Amino acid sequence: MLKKLELYDAYHLHEHLVDPSVYPYVRYKAMNMEEYLFVTKQVIEKEQRGEVIMRVILDEQAHPIGQIALYDMIGNSGFLGTWLGAPYHGKGYNRVAKETFFAELFYELGMESIFMKIRTTNEKSKRAALKLPYVEDITHSNTLVAKLVNTTDVQYDVFEIRKDVYELFYPNTMEA
Repeated sequence: MLKKLELYDAYHLHEHLVDPSVYPYVRYKAMNMEEYLFVTKQVIEKEQRGEVIMRVILDEQAHPIGQIALYDMIGNSGFLGTWLGAPYHGKGYNRVAKETFFAELFYELGMESIFMKIRTTNEKSKRAALKLPYVEDITHSNTLVAKLVNTTDVQYDVFEIRKDVYELFYPNTMEA
């Protein structure tokens, strides 16, 4: 379902990334393949330096269909970013990718908190986030984080996944 980003993944991902329904929501953008190969190489280097954690979302045939990442990491927390190619919207890939990624982040990489910022106008993404039972809307309860992400004209609602809450739904079965 997930794998580490490799340079050749750019060839498969770029066709999904440039879709007008996807492109505005992609953090690492590129309009042509040459530029996207360069951006992908930069992201791989950022991961090697510990600045980002990036995974490629795969379909059942192991074809790259999107990406999920943790970025702007401070200590044991960071912000989630995810996108899927338009043909894969609404088919359950996003939820499975998130749950797999969260387990890796919390149980293998020692993260304690994951934040999601979703544009206040993006009702579809907010509804999807709140379907996850371990997600909490902290827009009004954690004004510090909300102020950090709302420094431009684009306004965001902020959501948090804390490891202790996530564990209530998905306990770490690896611990003995």
